[in-house]
Amino acid sequence: MEVEQFSELVDEAIASIPEAFRSRLENIAIEVQPIAAPGVYRNLTRNPWGLLGVYQGVPYKGRGPWYGNVLPDRIIIFQMPIERQARTAAEIRKLVRQVVIHEVGHYFGLSDDELRRFEAEADKAEAGQPEEKGSGESPSLQ
Repeated sequence: MEVEQFSELVDEAIASIPEAFRSRLENIAIEVQPIAAPGVYRNLTRNPWGLLGVYQGVPYKGRGPWYGNVLPDRIIIFQMPIERQARTAAEIRKLVRQVVIHEVGHYFGLSDDELRRFEAEADKAEAGQPEEKGSGESPSLQ
């Protein structure tokens, strides 16, 4: 897939985020790169092909009055690993959306465990399965 087409999928994914969250995306750059550079993936994984996206910055809920005059946070979406993992254009679109939403979750300060739980709940809801009884907590923007 051409990088322009892939970037459009990233833009679609961002546009699909509910306005209550999207309106709070401040001082952030969202980029598409072919694959993670060694300086990025070495701290996270030994395999750049397993890294689909990354958030770099100060999470929204961790910003205090001192936060200002700083470079933008970054969300980087890695095209080649996503294309390698997905088989069709529809699967690429779905995976791009999942990765973008996951990284935006990190921007808001959610941990990988919290994001996995929310993603599992969303997958169950999409499949028409009843939600498991749990804490009932929703992600907080504060």
